[in-house]
Amino acid sequence: SGVEVSRDGQRIFSEIERFPKPVLAAVGGYALGGGCELALACHLRVASDNARFGLPEVGLGIIPGYGGTLRLSRLVGLGRAIELTLTGAMLDAEKAERIGLVSAVYPQEELLDRAKGFIRTITKNGPVAVRMALDSIYLALDAAPADAQNFESALFGLLASTGDMKE
Repeated sequence: SGVEVSRDGQRIFSEIERFPKPVLAAVGGYALGGGCELALACHLRVASDNARFGLPEVGLGIIPGYGGTLRLSRLVGLGRAIELTLTGAMLDAEKAERIGLVSAVYPQEELLDRAKGFIRTITKNGPVAVRMALDSIYLALDAAPADAQNFESALFGLLASTGDMKE
């Protein structure tokens, strides 16, 4: 059934979102519908200058079903997410960067090398701290502010005692 297909996709994309190491989507072409939702499930996104993004499902009489309606609004804001979802508009890479959908746009022929360099700026940092920062960021999306701050403080205290911090 449609419900089962959607829930399977949501489950898989949530596993990507909860992966303990940073996941970077390097989009080098069209990311429409499920492809866009996959990119949204990644922690970070970069694009080539020829990339295109969109959630065109309403034009097919359906809606995004793999978490796109949730993730897009958290990433680019409610008003922009409503506009993009209800119109099914396709964005070019430059506009995707301008609204915060992607972190950077690179020439097509440089995309993979530049994406690897981008992710290295993260992976050179303390791996435990990177993982816990992701945990704190994602918990804060659904928690009351005081609870999110308590969680952040607990992780900060834990990390302050690690060898990574001392190093």
